[in-house]
Amino acid sequence: MAIFRQYIAPFFVVLIFIIALVAVSSRIFLPSDMAAPAPVEESGEVGSVNTPLFTLSTLSGQSPQRTASPSLSV
Repeated sequence: MAIFRQYIAPFFVVLIFIIALVAVSSRIFLPSDMAAPAPVEESGEVGSVNTPLFTLSTLSGQSPQRTASPSLSV
């Protein structure tokens, strides 16, 4: 058990740190449009939820049960 605590566990910690460092540093080499954060699209309606066009109920032949999304009044 002492071998695991002294050699193997620290090796895994250092290995995970190096992998994370490489992943974060690789953003430097991406094209400029991919290095930026993803854009956030505003739908204009507070509390709206994007529902998929096809769900499991529509694919299995059952009729879809659509409910109106509640809108929050401020």
